[in-house]
Amino acid sequence: MPLSSRDLLDQARSQIPEVDSAQLRDALEQDPSTSVLDVRELEEVAQGLIQEAVHIPRGYLELRVETLFPDRSRPITVYCAGGVRSLLAAVTLRQMGYSDVRSLKGGFGAWKDQGMPFKMPRPLTSEQRERYSRHFLLDEVGEEGQAKLLDAKVLVIGAGGLGAPVSYYLAAAGIGTLGLVDFDRVERSNLQRQIFHTEDRIGMLKTESAAIALKALNPEVQVIEHNVHLDGTNAGEIFEQYDVIVNGCDNFPTRYLANDVAVFLGKPMVDGGIFRFEGQVTTMIPWQSPCYRCRYPQPPPPEEAPSCAEAGVLGVLPGLIGTVQATEVIKLILGIGDSLSGRLLHVDALSMEFREFRLRRDPECPVCGEHPSITEPIDYDGFCTNPNVAPSIRPSAGALVGSGLVG
Repeated sequence: MPLSSRDLLDQARSQIPEVDSAQLRDALEQDPSTSVLDVRELEEVAQGLIQEAVHIPRGYLELRVETLFPDRSRPITVYCAGGVRSLLAAVTLRQMGYSDVRSLKGGFGAWKDQGMPFKMPRPLTSEQRERYSRHFLLDEVGEEGQAKLLDAKVLVIGAGGLGAPVSYYLAAAGIGTLGLVDFDRVERSNLQRQIFHTEDRIGMLKTESAAIALKALNPEVQVIEHNVHLDGTNAGEIFEQYDVIVNGCDNFPTRYLANDVAVFLGKPMVDGGIFRFEGQVTTMIPWQSPCYRCRYPQPPPPEEAPSCAEAGVLGVLPGLIGTVQATEVIKLILGIGDSLSGRLLHVDALSMEFREFRLRRDPECPVCGEHPSITEPIDYDGFCTNPNVAPSIRPSAGALVGSGLVG
């Protein structure tokens, strides 16, 4: 004869220890990494949730818990609305091999009634729930992660070859604010690779053309147009407004400027470059990973760094590199995965080879070294054109793509 609901609950209580709100609060204060699992349904979470909790609806518990809680010996406190479903969920976890599981007595209701701290999730509209539904299925993103994306502000330098795929995918992912820096106008030669410009927008400002394309894809994204020449007088003020910087510029002065200002302000920067059939991407975390100057203390001479207009570029290559850059940005915002910080990913599209190089910080770097000599913007045009300055690094053709030559 099958057990009744009451019998199942009594059996669960005999197996699973219960803790009250005060005990859980004390445990979290002593060890903020204490694991807390919310097994309520999505609509219940809208009432609030414990700050440290990871949310997995009870119906998805067996499917997702091993991904988010791989250590089965780590203590886990489970809670629901009133303390019943959490007991049954804890039994399931025990059956799956989790050895130290407990249930919050009275659930979130008791926690809230006793004045314990909790957070309110970012409210999402029905349209947002539909648009980002595939993100919600990913444990590493979910509703909380999507809220981080919606609140994020990302600056993209260059509304061209790399800026287009980066911006498109960030807009599609739900980045709340996208800033675009560019002062050029759309030309017909751009259309081979700069995918958010169109024939009928030739002659239009690139930032304006890009904003039209991005708003058509996702009307909720706020697009801020910085139709300026980025230089030492405005870079700091612009960068301060954003959480992450994406570098897709097409000249050395801007590349060194972007690197330096990002370091000065402590802003992470995802750096990409393309050249003919090759491209590469790295992520710079100020004071933690190598900056651009660690790799290239001085720029190579002009004859070793032809532009895309001189050397050409495969039209699809920016899409490949730009997509990697967008992926790096999303990972940084969500705090998931392993970034390309301290690593450089090199792509050869002709052979379709992906190679990774380890990068090291230069303790003598004038910007991020132990004793920096450059602490504010300099004359970058003069720095990059001074013929009396011999480059201390002369990159090979393969390394040259890291100089940021993009079309």
